[in-house]
Amino acid sequence: MYQKILIANRGEIAVRIIRACREMGIASVAVCSEEDRDALHAHLADECICIGPGKPSESYLNAEQVLSAAVVTGAQAVHPGFGFLSENTRFAQMCQECGIDFIGPSPESIEKMGDKAQARRTMIQAGVPVIPGTSETVTDESRAKALADEIGYPVMIKAAAGGGGRGMRVVTEAGQFADLFRLAKQETAQAFGDDRMYIEKYLASARHIEVQVLADRQGNTVYLGERDCSIQRRHQKMIEETPACVLDDEMRRRMGETAVLAAKAAGYYSAGTVEFLVDENRNFYFMEMNTRIQVEHPVTEMAAGVDLIKEMIRVSAGEELGFEQKDVVPRGHAIECRISAEDPERGFLPCLGTVESLNFPGGNGVRVDSCLYQGYKLSPFYDSMLAKVIVHADTRQEAIRKMRSALGETVIEGITTNLDFLYDLLGSRWFAENDAASINQMLEERCGK
Repeated sequence: MYQKILIANRGEIAVRIIRACREMGIASVAVCSEEDRDALHAHLADECICIGPGKPSESYLNAEQVLSAAVVTGAQAVHPGFGFLSENTRFAQMCQECGIDFIGPSPESIEKMGDKAQARRTMIQAGVPVIPGTSETVTDESRAKALADEIGYPVMIKAAAGGGGRGMRVVTEAGQFADLFRLAKQETAQAFGDDRMYIEKYLASARHIEVQVLADRQGNTVYLGERDCSIQRRHQKMIEETPACVLDDEMRRRMGETAVLAAKAAGYYSAGTVEFLVDENRNFYFMEMNTRIQVEHPVTEMAAGVDLIKEMIRVSAGEELGFEQKDVVPRGHAIECRISAEDPERGFLPCLGTVESLNFPGGNGVRVDSCLYQGYKLSPFYDSMLAKVIVHADTRQEAIRKMRSALGETVIEGITTNLDFLYDLLGSRWFAENDAASINQMLEERCGK
């Protein structure tokens, strides 16, 4: 087992990994930007090295600086968390070249699943159902338009090398295609330095269901249940829960086994997420695979009783999984709400400020993952997510009540947040009836303000 791990990230996920390292008796090294010298993760780690200015491209995305910090401190492995370098094939390769373990999948798996068009081809070859769409990437507007016409509207324009909702546009009719394709392509080039796109059929009112998989280097692969991530604004998730109410036990089993098949087709080890869309006829289709830990991983941990961060570390160190599929028995219902510095009354515009007063909830079945403290000043350089509140209860109704109670106890003064909005949403008839389509329509209307 490792003696020292460097965490190549910031915010709540860096804090989460540092805590896992402490519990395993492993020393931790944090990296921070000049902007983050007073961040919680910088203070909690056993060591901290400043790797550059606040701008992510000059610090957290600077692979050479991150690896230099690992070498200088004698870290044997790097955990990338999510975002930043977590799905960067070259960074994973550089770790290997430096004799440092990358706590995640192999560079080959990252590359195979990171390119959305290549991932589609891999899944088709493995017999995994995929959404109808293009088999190759496209950059030419006229060619893309012809392909969209062939598939039939509505279609979704997607970035081949993207994620997180960037470079995505829904086209409902042919006359919209040219303008939306140019916008998506421009956004993709700016976000990922890669303007290759692909086109797929848009499934209106589809549920966004993702399956958590875990695999070791010896070829053992299990699924740990699914998460319903259908409530989104601008393709950004807001609330996640497990189990997904739209699935019965048979469909849950089939999706889980399909996710394992997808992971094996990618030669995958470590924790990963296979994302599916489920249409109104209960057909499910592979959408993509995230080759990293997910923001919403705590709901799976609460229900399945498995610490995914610790398992990633053990797998990276060469250990086999300590359990089989038959041992995985998720229980109860878990919900996660993302608390963000944004104003729901102004189209969810990001907000800045300083935390003047802070109180997080507690109690049985309540968990908070955050990097906040009183006096913390938000930076314009980073994501607006402040905290994740996660609850676990025997039933969905109990979990909803527990989440509303937890949100009601949460106090973050000095910054405009979406707390009140989430509290009201959890108490709505729409959420009680699991009507994601109506919620998302309302979110789109608010975003359009």
